[in-house]
Amino acid sequence: MKASVNGIDINYEIHGKEGAPWLILSHSLACSVRMWDPQIEAFRDQYRILNYDMRGHGASSAPKMAYTLDMLADDVLGLMKHLKIDRARYIGLSIGGMIGQTLALRPNVPFERMVFADTTHMQNADMLKQWEDRIKIAETQGMKALVASTMERWFTEPYRNTPPAKAIAELIASTPAAGYVGCGRAIMGLNTTARLKDIKVPVLAITGEADGAAGGTKFIGETIPGAKFVSIPQASHIANVEQAGKFNQALRDFL
Repeated sequence: MKASVNGIDINYEIHGKEGAPWLILSHSLACSVRMWDPQIEAFRDQYRILNYDMRGHGASSAPKMAYTLDMLADDVLGLMKHLKIDRARYIGLSIGGMIGQTLALRPNVPFERMVFADTTHMQNADMLKQWEDRIKIAETQGMKALVASTMERWFTEPYRNTPPAKAIAELIASTPAAGYVGCGRAIMGLNTTARLKDIKVPVLAITGEADGAAGGTKFIGETIPGAKFVSIPQASHIANVEQAGKFNQALRDFL
């Protein structure tokens, strides 16, 4: 299904029981709604799940421009308004977690609980240089040129050749370059470090132990008042896929 929100079309799916509490899923950069298949299967009996393709990804519009985290947060709120969702729980991974932080810092937060997975709170000079390099590759060589290096960061070596990991590789390759670049620019503007202490909603910060962003996720979990931090062994960036069982158990314990 598609909704016209903030001047673009956003593709979304709804799963689960009508009347159950809402659970909103926000995926990683260079993925789509399909990244969350293990969680949809695990939680559809308990929640009404809203799973959407982020601006620039999947079947949503991919305008060629620099996006911002505020813009991406407005897309979530706009979709909620379109579907008349007043309150929900939220799970965001990577850039989805950055969008979640942005939403949590807004007034009148419409979320009862929020999960920030495999994410961080700022971009240092080295990270900014890496993003400039990736953006240049996407613009000049296309997304297929980024698959191998992304898979090395996203999954531990033993897991990379499994069918679920290969399915994620296909999502990376099929992501519109304009969407990757737009969201990459949004990530480069991330800096919630000094404001994390102002987040009042209950938060779970969860990470794959081998993820390059694990330190950032841990900082979030240790800084937000009352937040819980969970580290999952034998998982890297897309921990919800690589260790779906352990990831889902941590969600159940928190949600």
